[in-house]
Amino acid sequence: MIVAAPAATPAADRPVNIVALGDSLTAGFGLGANDAFPAKLERALAAKGIAVTVANAGVSGDTSSGGLARLDWSVPPDTDAVILELGGNDALRGIDPTVTRQALDGILRALAQRNIPVLFCGMLSPRNLGVEYAHTFDAIFPDLAKTYGAVFYPFFLDGVAGDLKLNQRDGLHPTAAGVDVIVARILPKAEELVARARAK
Repeated sequence: MIVAAPAATPAADRPVNIVALGDSLTAGFGLGANDAFPAKLERALAAKGIAVTVANAGVSGDTSSGGLARLDWSVPPDTDAVILELGGNDALRGIDPTVTRQALDGILRALAQRNIPVLFCGMLSPRNLGVEYAHTFDAIFPDLAKTYGAVFYPFFLDGVAGDLKLNQRDGLHPTAAGVDVIVARILPKAEELVARARAK
């Protein structure tokens, strides 16, 4: 008896492999693994019938330069798309925005060369660093998103930053409920990212 080989899974049917490259906001500082942003986003997309895997490549305390340094091993060859969430620690440490811009530009350029679509998450500087710093830092994200044609979400903590009910005691890291708000708000952009990855 001849047994037919199983049909190959069409590319459109297999899950899209997404890597969430970020800092503690991606890693899920203070939360269980299932409450971290990548896990909750994966479930939210699955609930809409969108098959993805979202790998958690978040490293607490990481800066944009740190993300650039580990890019090659954090984003493996089978990656279909990347969610880039870095820069918050740069601002908290008062790092020169020129350094942050160069690092994020390096990440986006490398991903573009690999033909990997990106959902680029913006960050805002704490206002206690002064108007000039905030203006220079905040402009990095829309500028680079435009340069590289990335899917852009202007502020990763939109709807969460400053809300005591949605943040842990440190006032910086979202609670599980805070992550739910982030996921709900970013979901349309994540769907756009998946569409781009499937269209490659």
